[in-house]
Amino acid sequence: MKQYHKLLRYILDQGVRKDDRTGTGTVSVFGYQMRFDLSEGFPLLTTKKVHFKSIVHELLWFIAGDTNIRYLVKNGVSIWNEWPFENWLRENFMQEDYPSGSPQRKVLMSEFVAKIADDQEFAQKYGCLGPVYGKQWRKFEGVDQLANIIDSLKTNPDSRRHIVSAWNPKDVPVMVKAGLPPCHTIFQFYVSEEKLSCQLYQRSADVFLGVPFNIASYALLTQMIAHVCDLKLGEFIHTFGDAHLYVNHLQQVDEQLAREPIKLPELKINRRVYSIFDFVFDDLELLGYRPYAAIAAPVAV
Repeated sequence: MKQYHKLLRYILDQGVRKDDRTGTGTVSVFGYQMRFDLSEGFPLLTTKKVHFKSIVHELLWFIAGDTNIRYLVKNGVSIWNEWPFENWLRENFMQEDYPSGSPQRKVLMSEFVAKIADDQEFAQKYGCLGPVYGKQWRKFEGVDQLANIIDSLKTNPDSRRHIVSAWNPKDVPVMVKAGLPPCHTIFQFYVSEEKLSCQLYQRSADVFLGVPFNIASYALLTQMIAHVCDLKLGEFIHTFGDAHLYVNHLQQVDEQLAREPIKLPELKINRRVYSIFDFVFDDLELLGYRPYAAIAAPVAV
């Protein structure tokens, strides 16, 4: 994962200070690309621990077309909780009573998450993120893009149209209400010499917190699709629009850059799976992952 460290240094050296939607402030660059040869190991960051369980469950959630956080919450995944929680506070006029970072907010967040898990009616009302990734992948104006692309990879591998778009301009205003418009907006697959490669265009990238998840998630998706299409592994290519470090992550970035990347783990698929929609969590096993300790950092909402 030396490429990821190179990106961190590039932003620190070449980035400009910019304001942002969250009010936190960033150091930002526009336009960057990383390439990972998936045959050399699974590209999960080793210089800080990344929660692989969350990556797998989030991806299975996308593939299922789900957009409600209840599945994630019930499987111990918290990465999407902040946005519906913030929407719940806003709809109930409680934002000023529970400011960001306050102990009271943390307690209320725990209560909110527990109610999402235990109360299906409450989850239906407040756990939905709107028409985000899962909806766009599976029901983009009625089109199941994911199913179509897998059929296309099997029947016409040399096509230049193996594309899935999560960016639906009509739905963006609705997504903003309780979630985020897609940051990883479009991805394309490419087959050459029976190897499957994937390129992602990401319009906005929280490089310290989000990008390690994004790299691993799309590498995982590529390996799963290669498996069901009887293809070998090619590359994952990660292309960025606005790649940024939040200013309250800079100390953590320095800590991470002081660590030397170590050998990548391997991803094992534990049984023969014939459909991308048949994968379950236990089918995917990470071998040899021995990272440095995690580095905590606040999420900008």
